[in-house]
Amino acid sequence: MNTQKVIVIHGPNLNLLGRREPEKYGRMTLAEIDQALVALGAELGLEVEAMQSNDEGAIVTRIQATRDDGTAGLVLNVAAYTHTSIAIRDALVFCERPAVEVHLSNVHKREPFRHVSLIADVCLGQILGFGPQSYLLGLRALAAHLSAG
Repeated sequence: MNTQKVIVIHGPNLNLLGRREPEKYGRMTLAEIDQALVALGAELGLEVEAMQSNDEGAIVTRIQATRDDGTAGLVLNVAAYTHTSIAIRDALVFCERPAVEVHLSNVHKREPFRHVSLIADVCLGQILGFGPQSYLLGLRALAAHLSAG
């Protein structure tokens, strides 16, 4: 089986997972989520590379790079940038790679400004509200899409 590379991108403030509003985001740290993603990726025949940045430009640059670096697809939790970043949306259009949008919390049960995603229409779909499982479900969905063709 050929291993495909998948990029997981975590946006602003996700480096604080486990400490930031645990009642909303859980107690699992970002490192623990990344470990679970790498393990699941291995089961699914995917090489998972994860990155976190609080910098919109770094996220845009990494997404752009996926067009030419052998990346098969992306799992994205760009956090607050979901609702504000046309630049991230444009980078997703440019890279021409399938992407799954994930969120730890159910954004539709939160403040109205979180109900709009600027990247939803350029992603395969959204998985949200399942805490850290959202990432794992997103990776499974992406793997299914990649294996389908």
